[in-house]
Amino acid sequence: MDELKINSLKPFFLPDTETGVSGGIWFNRICFRKGENYLISASSGRGKSSLFSFIFGERTDYTGNICFDDREIGTLKKTDWQNIRKKNISCVFQGLRLFSELTALENIQLKNKITEYRSQDEIDSLIEQSGLQDKKHEKTGRLSFGQQQRIAIIRALCQPFDFILLDEPFSHLDERNIEIMSGIIAGELKRRNAGMLLCSLGYSYLFDYNEKYKI
Repeated sequence: MDELKINSLKPFFLPDTETGVSGGIWFNRICFRKGENYLISASSGRGKSSLFSFIFGERTDYTGNICFDDREIGTLKKTDWQNIRKKNISCVFQGLRLFSELTALENIQLKNKITEYRSQDEIDSLIEQSGLQDKKHEKTGRLSFGQQQRIAIIRALCQPFDFILLDEPFSHLDERNIEIMSGIIAGELKRRNAGMLLCSLGYSYLFDYNEKYKI
């Protein structure tokens, strides 16, 4: 997948009287390209998480079009989505979607068993780089939200992808851990020549962006 395109996208929850703005996501035609980084900023409740749910095929309560390359996602079948979520698009949702009864390591391994993308040594290295080596056998539900965010990021990196979607991935991290996790992600993006869409409340963090949008 080389391009992720949206055209005149409008969520159902937006009033019909609202119109597009320059540099905005809704109502406009935008092309996100593989190998480039994009920041999408907005205040709470404007639809950052909804945008990613639309792109990820989990919600269809919008008008307009979303295309992967030149294929409109409304034409995709269940098996298509399974392959896309396994090979083309990875996502860290704001709610993380970790299994609280599993350990940090088990949550990561669960994804890796599906994709077979990482060796155990690579997983252990990512955990150590993230400062979680003493937490990897702890049940995730007992960890702080910031620690859970780091686990979710590592898990998202345990698959191939052309694009990674990050929904406020550093909201509970301190500056040092933001620097560490940003470095890990930036290295992965460069190695894979992948694209990144990062949603935040306005913080740009430590990435270089090709374009910045707002909601």
